[in-house]
Amino acid sequence: MLELHDAPLAPLTTFRLGGPATRLVTATTDAEVVAAVREADADGTPLLVIGGGSNLVIGDKGFAGTALRIATSGFDLVGTTLELAAGEVWTDAVARTVEAGLAGVECLAGIPGSAGATPIQNVGAYGQEVSATITEVIAYDRRAGQTVTLSNEDCAFSYRHSRFKADPERYVVLRVRFALEDADGLSAPVKYAETARALGVEPGDRVPLTRARETVLELRAGKGMVLDAEDHDTWSAGSFFTNPILTDADLAVFHARVKERLGEDAVPPAYPAGEGRTKTSAAWLIDKAGFTKGYGSGPARISTKHTLALTNRGAATTEDLLALAREVVAGVREAFGVTLVNEPVMVGVGL
Repeated sequence: MLELHDAPLAPLTTFRLGGPATRLVTATTDAEVVAAVREADADGTPLLVIGGGSNLVIGDKGFAGTALRIATSGFDLVGTTLELAAGEVWTDAVARTVEAGLAGVECLAGIPGSAGATPIQNVGAYGQEVSATITEVIAYDRRAGQTVTLSNEDCAFSYRHSRFKADPERYVVLRVRFALEDADGLSAPVKYAETARALGVEPGDRVPLTRARETVLELRAGKGMVLDAEDHDTWSAGSFFTNPILTDADLAVFHARVKERLGEDAVPPAYPAGEGRTKTSAAWLIDKAGFTKGYGSGPARISTKHTLALTNRGAATTEDLLALAREVVAGVREAFGVTLVNEPVMVGVGL
């Protein structure tokens, strides 16, 4: 276990933003993770758990406490059952499942971060969510002081949410188990319309796994959503805002605001999100509120490739980023009466 003091945290995040931690511990085994957590809890020291750093916004003042970087490794595949250590690089793990001819997470290729973070956020993209394949999550329960195994149902997954996100101070994910599918080298049925168009198939069709993964990587890269140190459009947390889910009453008000602002023929994106609930597109809202690709004149700007990504152009501070985020939230609220919610975890700051 490696320990550093007054350690920079910005290099551990995809935004490359944030001040130092009082103490940074890097754990390479589950036992080291648990030991570091127990030590912090026993001392009453604030604890920040870091995986791939792709979903973190850390304040410029840094973190006054122990930052625990989980760097564990483990890719155990038996038949169609996969167990990943929390520190495994997610996009590499997806590539290995495709190489093994197993379907279920191929459309989650290119998503930055670690495997342990995927159940927390219920990571999803292009018609797939990890909640569809996760069977169990092994975690250290800080409240009980022991390692526990939570079933898929126990995880209480919903759109970009889970039991872990609802109670962020309680669990530290150690391992994640998945049930994948052997479909003779074919993908799971393609669900997302954009993916189907890019593949030249109909929704519900299956395609070769490798083709599905490569197509998703191309789509993501075209939006600046595949990490590239030379491309500042990827100095981001991916989608900065979640897609709003509206009640029927909120939806009626929203539609009235859309027609008032954009005209009677304007039709915003709408997707079923459960009884009496409809999901709309945050990217559409941002664009139609006037925040187009590349918006901004400072060191933090909207990506030139995708309106949903806020980016560090190389010399930004966290406050620069937050100022832009607040401007976007206020503008969308004024235009459409919808309040956007940030997707990344905020450390020492907020909107």
